[in-house]
Amino acid sequence: MIRAYTGTAVRRSEAPLLAAGRGGELMQRAAYGLYAAAAASLTARRGRIYGSSVTVLAGSGNNGGDALYAAARLARRGAAATAVLTSAAAHPEALAAFRAQGGKTLALTESNAAAVSGAALAADAVLDGVLGTGGSGGLRGPARILAEALNTARLQGKAPLVVACDLPSGVDADSGRVAGTCLQADLTVTFGAVKTGLLAGPGAAAAGEIRCIDIGLGPHLGTPDAYRLQAEDLAGLLPVPTPADQKYSRGVLGVAAGSETYPGAALMAAGAALATGVGMLRYLGPATVARLINLAHPEAVCSSDAVADIHVQAWVAGPGAGKDEDQRRRARDAMASGLPAVIDADAIGVVAPGLHPAVILTPHAGELTALLRSLGEDADRAEIEADPIRYARLAAARTGATVLLKGWATLAAAPTGELYSQAEATPWLATAGSGDTLSGILGALLATDRTPDSERGPGHYARLAAAAAHLHGRAGTLAAADGPVQPSLLEPRIRAIVANLTKQSHRKFK
Repeated sequence: MIRAYTGTAVRRSEAPLLAAGRGGELMQRAAYGLYAAAAASLTARRGRIYGSSVTVLAGSGNNGGDALYAAARLARRGAAATAVLTSAAAHPEALAAFRAQGGKTLALTESNAAAVSGAALAADAVLDGVLGTGGSGGLRGPARILAEALNTARLQGKAPLVVACDLPSGVDADSGRVAGTCLQADLTVTFGAVKTGLLAGPGAAAAGEIRCIDIGLGPHLGTPDAYRLQAEDLAGLLPVPTPADQKYSRGVLGVAAGSETYPGAALMAAGAALATGVGMLRYLGPATVARLINLAHPEAVCSSDAVADIHVQAWVAGPGAGKDEDQRRRARDAMASGLPAVIDADAIGVVAPGLHPAVILTPHAGELTALLRSLGEDADRAEIEADPIRYARLAAARTGATVLLKGWATLAAAPTGELYSQAEATPWLATAGSGDTLSGILGALLATDRTPDSERGPGHYARLAAAAAHLHGRAGTLAAADGPVQPSLLEPRIRAIVANLTKQSHRKFK
């Protein structure tokens, strides 16, 4: 599991080490880690370091020092290195070490920004050390001109390898906000701990691959601000039957989704839930939709009953409900049932405060905008997309529910503040029906959850929501290897991912 901390927490954890006179040691550990990661990426891209060209964007303070020391090591291995100084206050010792290895320097100004941009674009690699965790706001002046030139070249597939030092310059370390321009990276080498701002919003999109270098801050970091599940974290959260199980003990999921207008949503939610693994699926909804579900999934038990009439362990309600009042009523009843419930799409419009953490809302930014406004909060879609952590946590606190905010990095926020961020998905999953499959996966995890009640704190449901996002993202990425993703065809990919993650448990019962 990746544990992330705010930039504020990381700076606080450094304080006792700096007070003990270990600042130089921390910088050398960070610089070596940056060098090693940049060297490996440059070698993978170019074949070797000798004869390559490296441009360092060095700002004031320690971040620029880290980048200069790393570039000095690359120069020692035969790279032609140029330092573009974006501040007159470059780290003096690091600058001296860089020059001692033959590195050339020049000061970035308004008058030479265009020429320097052209030279940076011709380099094999750019090390971004302009702003660190203490930076605020986007890049300005000639640094902004340089960043925009590199970002434009990236969109055209012509940019050099860009390696960010600690975090991409212009990204807020605490939130992932970008106020203006930031420099997009292929790789972010972050020091001491992953920063929360690398896991959410524009910061997640700018970070590229993330590698964390241990510089000895662990004992001083305290409680993480956010988490990211990795594959090894999922095995204990996935449904694996035992020899003593039968269909009811394996978990029964109720699905109140779809309508005559949007029948496909119900089929995709049901199919994804079955592919994830439930003992039984019970569908409630229009007879026309039920017939379609039984054609595709004859094992599903379908009826037009009310929520109170059937026994399940969890609910999925809302996908494709449209204006069907019976389905909207079922969504309200599912939220009031006291059972775990996934509330998606059209059902989010009937959400009110007073829910519990086992109710998981799954909005995208537009749906969250409408929900927050219905709760009297001033929000718009652009602001939510710019600062999703703030608004996911706000919605969870206001409703009492867990909020799974879908996006480039999907966030799962508990009403008590616990936060998970998952970014396994491919952009090809940004298509109609994708959210319906995610709801089905999450519903299955809720229905099959065997966690003891004593361990089901509010953060437990955020963790399950994050696990569903992880599975959904990996299934989509697997499908994208064959071309554009069609959500209705994700079921075999979901099943394959679950089988791979639970293979040790499968062997146990053979």
